Amino acid sequence: MKFAVIGGTGLIGSQVVKNLNAAGHEAVPHSQTTGIDVISGRGLGEAVAGADVIVNLTNSPTFDEASPAFFQTSMDNLLAAAQKGGVGHFVILSIVGADQVPELDYYRAKVLQEDILAAGPVPYSIVRATQFMEFMDAVLSWTADGDTVRLPATPIQPIASKDVADAVAEVAAGTPLGGIRNIAGPEVFSLDELGRITLTHKGDGRTVVTDPTAGMFAVVKGDVLTDKDAHLARTRYVDWLS
Repeated sequence: MKFAVIGGTGLIGSQVVKNLNAAGHEAVPHSQTTGIDVISGRGLGEAVAGADVIVNLTNSPTFDEASPAFFQTSMDNLLAAAQKGGVGHFVILSIVGADQVPELDYYRAKVLQEDILAAGPVPYSIVRATQFMEFMDAVLSWTADGDTVRLPATPIQPIASKDVADAVAEVAAGTPLGGIRNIAGPEVFSLDELGRITLTHKGDGRTVVTDPTAGMFAVVKGDVLTDKDAHLARTRYVDWLS
């Protein structure tokens, strides 16, 4: 099959392209660097021409109140191009529990993206993943202050980007789900514990202080960012760190 991977040069997209091509498909990466613009619509018609499947892995440039407008416009443009091009399957990547954290602008924006796709004219699949292991360094940087890092005890089920890409490629090559598939890492940690494990492994002498008010994940209630019934990936966090 032929795949148009929008956002195909990023962390997940580049691995999805590699996986699909290795499986004998034709997967073409598209991004701003290849001349498309999902907001203006420039180049989208050409990008999806002849494609059986669109995999949309583009992301909002900000995580604030501007993010819903990004997903609204980009999805409207991509769905119009997909319908015109006769695309038979449209895949996006979202977040486990996104609909349970309305306090976060970005999570509301991802739910909006899901809703637009589900209401659209193209058969679809939504892959929801838990938090990427690769994002832990950024999480630590958000609330770092001198020799301490403040983190809440929010339950997290980290997944490696490689496992996310494997799952997205598998879903994209299959029959449209017409719904959601949740994927997650094999272990659940509290975020503060995960911070301590990460700093210890890196030989970083800073101390993690448990603070229920610290950072973006402080607004998360309970264990909504985890899913024991998800399709579980194999990569364990300590193995990924190694």
